[in-house]
Amino acid sequence: MRKKILITEDSPTMRALIASTIEAIGNFEVIEASNGFEALRILPREKVDMVITDINMPDINGLELVSFIKTNPNYQSTPLIIISTEGSERDREKGMVLGADAYLVKPFSPEQLQELVRKYLG
Repeated sequence: MRKKILITEDSPTMRALIASTIEAIGNFEVIEASNGFEALRILPREKVDMVITDINMPDINGLELVSFIKTNPNYQSTPLIIISTEGSERDREKGMVLGADAYLVKPFSPEQLQELVRKYLG
């Protein structure tokens, strides 16, 4: 059975890039959300094995989404990767304190993302 990865990113171009990077690994199903609200609607419907989220999004930002996921008993063990243009140590620390498992700064190489996906999903 293919593992499911939820990508939450408001940029359609970046979302497509992340999706194609993951699909290139093979054996993963990608589900896409264009914002945090959409991700919150998808989570109860789909059993996702990983969440990848941007930080800067309208409405619910990525950090709020991370906080919701990591404090909800249904999803708190789900691996979560933040991908953001916010690359300061303070931003990374904030994401990790909220419960992110990894933090990638844009631009990133496809290999960096693929390595993280393999690390957490095998």
